Amino acid sequence: MVRKAVQGDLQEILRVYRAAKDYMIRSGNPNQWEEGYPACMLEGDIQRGQLYVICAEDGTIHGVFAFIIGEDPTYEVIENGAWKSGERYGTIHRLGSDGEKKDIFSLCLNFCKGAIPYIRADTHHDNKTMQHVLEKHGFVPSGIIHIYDGSPRIAYEFFA
Repeated sequence: MVRKAVQGDLQEILRVYRAAKDYMIRSGNPNQWEEGYPACMLEGDIQRGQLYVICAEDGTIHGVFAFIIGEDPTYEVIENGAWKSGERYGTIHRLGSDGEKKDIFSLCLNFCKGAIPYIRADTHHDNKTMQHVLEKHGFVPSGIIHIYDGSPRIAYEFFA
């Protein structure tokens, strides 16, 4: 089940993100999420209604992601490629899993496809797991974008 996150979910969300960050470090991607990230984004994401949790039937949270429909300023400039469409899109950000359940990304993507057919995402060049998952689900690499601190990310897009 996918639902909007609420303030009462914060401790469980932080647990999921700790597990995701630990996995990223173990799998050769120690630099994608700097200290304090994505925790620093949670309050705003919840207030704006753009943070979602993926829960088991018993209510345990196993996945978290932000989904934002509309323009993303970091996607305005793309290098070494081009967006294939200029239509309105949704962006998946800050996806994390506690590793306890399989197919977290499939659940996330199915939810997002239900809201809008054109979806973008990006990931760090060291995040081989996310690159594989995105491409396995039909996302196509489209170029390089730069996030708020100027660091590069591989940009992907998907058409439902």
